[in-house]
Parts: sequence; C-alpha cells; structure tokens
Amino acid sequence: MNVCFITSECTPFAKTGGLADVSAALPAFLSRKGIRVKLFMPLYSSIQVLEYGFVKASELSQTAIAMGNEAIPIDVWYGQIPGSDVDVYLIDCPRFFHRGRIYTDDPDEADRFILLQHAAFVVMQRYNFSPDIIHSNDWQTALMPAMLKYHYNWDRLFASTRTVLSIHNLAYQGLSNPDFSIRAGLPREMADQGGLFEYSGAFSFLKTGIMMADRLSTVSPTYAKEIQSESFGEGLDGLLRMRSGCLKGIINGIDTDIWNPETDPHIASPFSAKDLSGKSACRAALATEMGLKLAENDPLIGIVSRFASQKGFDLLLSVFRDLMKFSNLRFAILGSGDRHFEYFFDQMSAAYPGRVAVYKGFNDGLAHRIEAGSDMFLMPSYYEPCGLNQMYSLRYGTVPIVHKTGGLADTVIDSDEFPGHGTGFSFWNATPDVLKDTIFRALDWFEDRKEWKNIQIRGMKTDFSWTKSADEYIEMYQSAKRESC
Repeated sequence: MNVCFITSECTPFAKTGGLADVSAALPAFLSRKGIRVKLFMPLYSSIQVLEYGFVKASELSQTAIAMGNEAIPIDVWYGQIPGSDVDVYLIDCPRFFHRGRIYTDDPDEADRFILLQHAAFVVMQRYNFSPDIIHSNDWQTALMPAMLKYHYNWDRLFASTRTVLSIHNLAYQGLSNPDFSIRAGLPREMADQGGLFEYSGAFSFLKTGIMMADRLSTVSPTYAKEIQSESFGEGLDGLLRMRSGCLKGIINGIDTDIWNPETDPHIASPFSAKDLSGKSACRAALATEMGLKLAENDPLIGIVSRFASQKGFDLLLSVFRDLMKFSNLRFAILGSGDRHFEYFFDQMSAAYPGRVAVYKGFNDGLAHRIEAGSDMFLMPSYYEPCGLNQMYSLRYGTVPIVHKTGGLADTVIDSDEFPGHGTGFSFWNATPDVLKDTIFRALDWFEDRKEWKNIQIRGMKTDFSWTKSADEYIEMYQSAKRESC
C-alpha cells in the first residue's frame, strides 16, 4: 500500500507540538509494517538540510506551482526520517516558508499551506507515485481531499486514491478569505456564504476536509466523542455527528525507543519497572541541575508544557500558594508561552527559592530529565485531544495528575476510583479547588511508599507503543479502500 502523508511539522526537522512527534513516529511504524510512505512538509528556514542528509532534487528545480493566475516556483529536497525508510520531501519556497517560524499571523498564511498541498500533488505526478491513501493532518493540509476531487480528478494516477484526515486539535480551523478557494483550485461558490466549505463567513480549511475526506480520525477515543458535543465541537459538532460513521479515535503512541528509562542518554541513571533504584539518582540529579532543595520525603511535581490557557494553568495559579503552604511540595517547571503565566512562575520561583525552579524555553534533554526525576507530573488541561507527556510520565514511573478529558482520560486510571488498578490521579470538574484536592490525594498516596511503587510499576508496564495504533490506522486505510461510509 502507498501512502502520501502530508503535515506542517515533523520531528526532528520542525516542531511546535505533538503533531510533529506523530508525523515522525506513525509513518515510521507504518513503514515497518510494509506500507510505502512518502511524507511532504515545508522546508522552513530553521531546517538544516545538509545536517539531516537531504539532497536537492535537480530534476524538480524551479518547478512551477499554479495557484490561481500565478505560477510560484519551488525546489524540492528529499531525504528520510532518521532511522526509518520513510521518504521525506521538503517543499522549498523561501517566499512562503523562510520566515523564522513555522506558523504566522501573516495575511497569506492560507497561501503558504495551499502551496504545500499543490506541491505534494505535483511531486507525486512527477515521480509517478500513485497513493492508495492521502493522509492529511489538521487544517494546514485538510484541503487535500477536496483538491483531489475538484482539481486533480483528471489524473488517473489518483483514480483509486482515498483520503484520511486526522484532527489533532479542532480549535484551529484555518479560517480564511473565500478568495483563497480559487488559489486552491476549488469552486469559489462552495466557500461563499452557505457553501459547503464556508464557516462563520470564512473559507474553512478544516470544515472542507471534514466534509470531503473518506475517513476522519482524532487522536483519542474520548476526544472523538467530545468533539461531537457542543462544548468541545468548536461549532462543527453537528457536522461531526453527521459524519460519525466515518470518525474514529485512535490514541497516539509514543516512541518507546526515544522515551525509554532503561536506555535514555539524557538521564543520570537507567531504571526499569523491575529495578526502580536508578530513579532516585535521576531525582537527585534533577534537583541539583535546577537548584532545588530536595529531601527524600519531599514530593517533586514536574511540568513540561506550553504556558497556555488551554493547559489549565490558571487553575494552578489560584491554589499554588495554598499548595506550598500546606505541603512540602517541590516543582520543576519547563516551558514558555503566555507572558502572564511566565511572569507568575517567575514570581513563584523567587518567592519559594529551592522549592520552585523554572526553565523558560525548550530543552529536550531537560524534558527527559524532568520526566525521569519527578515523582508526579501535572497536566490540568481544560482539553487535551491526546497528550503525550502523561504517557512519557507513565513510562518513567512518574505518576500523572490530570484532568479527565480527551487522551488524558483514555490513558490515566485514577488510583482512588480503581484501587489496585490505578496508574495516576484524575479529576472531572476543572476548578481550582478540585485540582488542589486531587494533588493532595496524590500526596496522601505518596506517603505510603509501597502502594506508591505499585502505582508506578503499573504505569511503567502499560504499553503505549505505536504498534497497536499503527495497526488501527492500517485498518482505517483498508476500510477506506473497501467501502464508503
């Protein structure tokens, strides 16, 4: 089976969030199962092509991409995802992609990703690659199903091609001026008021994909249910309910080679579910690195996150001083984002020296060390389509404390609700007091080291590898090829 996988970001080339991790891991696992995958993404100015072994495709030099009445020249670089057989094609257009960041608020943001999608079709044509499946991801590539039907339907190369759209975050929909539909080669009237591709007076990339894709997926079963409700549906819940027969939630996996406490090169000492002794060394090393004063009985909570309202940090702000007053908690925090949250964590670091440590920015090695060295990991997100850090935490014997939503609900079992089976702690009502109570519940369990160790081991033994998830995607591909829904 041939698969065209198209995405706006992919680890290790360019990353802002979990989409990049999925875009690297899923194609790699599909390839191991005999699927031939070609991945398409932009060549951002931050990508060091020679460092990753990419080669410029001379035969595609200055290929013209038609967008409306304009022909835009591109170059193409090809290589592979490191450690895999997945072919990667970087679409090189400095005008659109050399801006110092992956996403922008520029007026031509829609044009940037329309170009990417046209370029993917053109490169497949030039190399005579006939995909059984085009797998799009989020709004940036959600036009592929419609472009296949309305603009590239003349080419028999795509006569048997079916489409899958994965929704990683419904909140971002790619709303743009209806005129951009012409640039995408789509009927203008379908983007106008009342048209199939229109939402709230704009041309919606994501709505277009939801309408046109043969199959839809989200990144967890619970999120697939949530987005069909008014509360989480972002105005598209009715459409998603209408297409529910084509919609499936498939939990993201994690790369268990990279996130493996037995072999992780970033951490102070290896450890496993059979021998947790090395985790104490990781804990001590983390405390030293971040300047924390940490006694054996001091519980350490880790946070690795974007500082954004979605992540529920306003809940923590409201109760943080109470947590510090009525416990001996320590915090190791890594992230950046909303200045309001950055300022607050800076304040807390100054107010509680030796108890609160903050690193602002991105540091992959430190992220691994926080996962390995913390006792607990906090994710109070208001919504979380899948989430990866709670799975990393479980893998490292770091007990997650999460809001029971999306993928967090699907991956963390509450230890009070299911005694003898729990792997963490979760809460339904996203309020400051409920969050505080949940953290104190976890601290009560932490005092019983025998039971705490059992919670850790159950989490570490849970299988979150991509193997099962990749099989579910292959079944979805095969279903799309067999029948309509």
